[in-house]
Amino acid sequence: MKQHHYEVQIAWTGNQGQGTKTYNGYRRDHVLEAAGKPVIPCSSDPAFRGDRTRYNPEELLVASLSSCHMLWYLHLCATNGIVVTDYRDNAQGVMAENPDGSGAFVEVTLQPQITIEAGDPDKALALHEKAHHLCFIANSVNFPVKTAPKIIQAATVRG
Repeated sequence: MKQHHYEVQIAWTGNQGQGTKTYNGYRRDHVLEAAGKPVIPCSSDPAFRGDRTRYNPEELLVASLSSCHMLWYLHLCATNGIVVTDYRDNAQGVMAENPDGSGAFVEVTLQPQITIEAGDPDKALALHEKAHHLCFIANSVNFPVKTAPKIIQAATVRG
């Protein structure tokens, strides 16, 4: 089996001078880095004392699922005669928090809206199931990842 390796660095930037001496005395801010790529400012969800102007881990998980699905879908369209001219997704995730503070995602729903210029719209719709089956990230999580795609033919957009 072929293996691929990924490396990122996380650096906490929320020390306000006294570290974690008190629960309220530090920020949850951190940065995500990978060699040769822009730094991504992160924090915790605002519900957990985070900075709402920064990405949180939960958003990054939902984004990873959406991105992986999109990349597989575009690949499948390119190899099946479907010409995609626009792809947008309004992905949504639901996490349940337990009384002890732990939690887990219970589902993510991908809602891609795809504009195609050429190819069979029914085939374009069907390729979402195959993209979901092939998605590395969706295959790595233990909760349902649903898709609710919409296909738009470019000719209907122009009219």
